[in-house]
Amino acid sequence: MTFASLGLSEPLLRALAEQAFDAPTAVQRAAIPAVLRGRDVWGSARTGSGKTLAFLLPLLERLSSTRPSGAGGVRALVLVPTRELADQIAQAAERFQRYLSTRVKTRVLVGGVSINPQMLALRGGADLVLATPGRLLDLLGQNALVLSALEVLVLDEADRLFSSGFSEELSRVLQALPARCQKLLFSATFPASVCAFAEALLRDPERICVDVELASDQTLIEQRVIEVDAPLRGKLLCHLLRTHDWPSVLVFVASRRDADRVATALAQSGLSATSLHGDLSQGARTQALTDFKAERVRVLVATDVAARGLDVARLAAVVNYDLPRSPVDYLHRIGRSGRAGEPGVALSFVSADTAAHFRLIEKRHRLALVREQVVGYAPRTQAEPVLPAQGGVKGKRKSKKDKLREALARAGVDGNERR
Repeated sequence: MTFASLGLSEPLLRALAEQAFDAPTAVQRAAIPAVLRGRDVWGSARTGSGKTLAFLLPLLERLSSTRPSGAGGVRALVLVPTRELADQIAQAAERFQRYLSTRVKTRVLVGGVSINPQMLALRGGADLVLATPGRLLDLLGQNALVLSALEVLVLDEADRLFSSGFSEELSRVLQALPARCQKLLFSATFPASVCAFAEALLRDPERICVDVELASDQTLIEQRVIEVDAPLRGKLLCHLLRTHDWPSVLVFVASRRDADRVATALAQSGLSATSLHGDLSQGARTQALTDFKAERVRVLVATDVAARGLDVARLAAVVNYDLPRSPVDYLHRIGRSGRAGEPGVALSFVSADTAAHFRLIEKRHRLALVREQVVGYAPRTQAEPVLPAQGGVKGKRKSKKDKLREALARAGVDGNERR
């Protein structure tokens, strides 16, 4: 199947060919015709499967070929959980619409920067708005944009948008939408609570499920687990970076403070590194990501702000310096590598304290990964062995008679004397 067979116009096909997109992915083959027909879509596809173009291409087709129903409003709204993802989609929209006869007016509305330029940019409305929920609500509160004529709503990384951190904001956004508009939901994972919300939100959706579960035979990502005591993770990371010729490495940590600390330690060791997290200004975040994508910086140390939707060409390795709190986020993190047919490696550091949590991650994704140790960094503290649910290993537990004999021996009484 080709992109032409999906109903896309010649200008979009020309842009796709120019950027070496030869054939649509599975999710694109299923979603693009459905979106063009006006159907609601519920798309589940693993990280790196091409979800962004699955909704962006038909949106550009629709917005460039039809006239708006009213003046001054927003025609299509894409909600995303992070500023970086909004910028990334905007850049893709610019690349793929370059040959369209009618330009699609696109605006990015995210926090971390002044709201005034965004208010000015919305004068006269917009065809396509890419926004984070918080900033969108700020602008709605100031009557800077109108959603009453909205034609299409897209929730990208929908599971994150439905999470506790965004659920209240998302509910307020949905209340501002017209009763009838096309709704598209895309994500790599859909937990049960999210499924219930989606079923209530969507109207007779086209269900698309492609490679949702991450399995070793479905991906080019080599997954490795290295056992190491927590205090030695920094030294082990430096050792691995010097041992392997990875041109770009994304390191995930648990907190913003840790991102700065680990990046500084790497830089002091002579390794090119920078940090990315929510406490940085938008300018600093953009610069860090730009330098990393251009390979001016080899190592990006980030919180989970980089776990969703971030697309870095030829990202060689992902390192879970700290394990993700949610087992679901493991899939999103390691999916930053192994994209577009390129191989990648994902390393997870596991200590005695985090071994049980990593077993939960393995169970969630049906994995059974071999534990490795690196010479010179082997852990001194071993994780507790996993025992069967019955409470022990058959043949190893002491019987009641054995325990009684030991108790009698400690009391100085021989078992035969007792009889």
